[in-house]
Amino acid sequence: MHQNGAFEHIDALAFDTLAVRAGQQRTNEQEHGDPIFPTSSFVYASAAEAASKFAGDEPGNIYSRFTNPTVQAFERRLAALEGGERCVATSSGMAAILATALALLEAGDEIVASRSLFGSTVSLFDKYLGKFGITTRYVELGNLEEWAAALTPKTRLLFAETPSNPMSEVVDIERLSKLAKEQGAWLAIDNCFLTPALQRPLQLGADLVIHSATKYLDGQGRAIGGAVVGRDKELEEVFGVVRTCGPCLSPFNAWIFLKGLETLGLRMKAQSANALQLAQWLEAHPAVAQVHYSGLASHPQHELASRQQQGFGAVLGVEIIGGRESAWSVIDATQLMSITGNLGDVKTTITHPATTTHGRLSDEQKAAAGIGEGLLRIAVGLEDAEDLKADMARGLDRLT
Repeated sequence: MHQNGAFEHIDALAFDTLAVRAGQQRTNEQEHGDPIFPTSSFVYASAAEAASKFAGDEPGNIYSRFTNPTVQAFERRLAALEGGERCVATSSGMAAILATALALLEAGDEIVASRSLFGSTVSLFDKYLGKFGITTRYVELGNLEEWAAALTPKTRLLFAETPSNPMSEVVDIERLSKLAKEQGAWLAIDNCFLTPALQRPLQLGADLVIHSATKYLDGQGRAIGGAVVGRDKELEEVFGVVRTCGPCLSPFNAWIFLKGLETLGLRMKAQSANALQLAQWLEAHPAVAQVHYSGLASHPQHELASRQQQGFGAVLGVEIIGGRESAWSVIDATQLMSITGNLGDVKTTITHPATTTHGRLSDEQKAAAGIGEGLLRIAVGLEDAEDLKADMARGLDRLT
């Protein structure tokens, strides 16, 4: 690496090295840490220089809505980790999905998506994109025959979260990519739950990777942000939406995410190991009907998850015997876990999806996605696994 922070052979570097080093371009001050540029605009030495940069004839920063050095450093680093040509950062994960849809789709186009999506994603597709003539068909995530049957000549985008939230369902990305290519459609994969530390969808044939940087990319629940990663051709269109419509990432949040990426690989491995321990313990508890976690040998897609992922993530779906009353009692008995709808934190969080994260779905949509009244979602953090087991036992033991 040269002293200005640029790499000559970035492809030869390991993931954890890229997570710490990629993307930084040092200023004339030769700072060791990543600087924050909290400025709305930039000044020029002359009118001619300003005109040249505004016209795009000369590279340089113009206005922080679409050109900010801290945001660009985060974009370069995440693109390197995902193996993409380019990344465009956004103000949130939902803004990343919206910007992608606005960039690539038009009235009359169709989306085919998995039923097991985050509730706000379903609302975006149905309520808001639907107003502009973009329709969405929903299929079972892991059923490739359903995906194929749902495609029509108007299908332009296939969209999936894998693993799903919170049921840990998995789709074969490579085979889904082939379906998309045969259709002439794009495949976008929400990689929020695994991050590039545990799964790289672009290497498996996806065209676009979507992130809520709020989750594991940050890792400590400090900031809201999102990102889209892929080829420069599609990302130039996404960039155009962010530049024109304004759902941009703030420099301060970008700096937080840069710091989060430095420990991403370590955190994902450690939290995944914790999650597996807790999942195995929960699966054996008499008050638990089922644990949904692809790291368990009992998971119906364990083999597929083992093949296309480098780990199983840290999110568990746990079905409690007795429905909502029992599920709520388990939540209320915890003393260590945080009762919140966010995930990806080093602090373990617990929530009741049917009344929180997926509460806006209809009863039919919840049933189709497997979101029952007894289901809990646990996003496992970095606490000691034995302490997490004891915290869950406070409520579970009362039910037996």
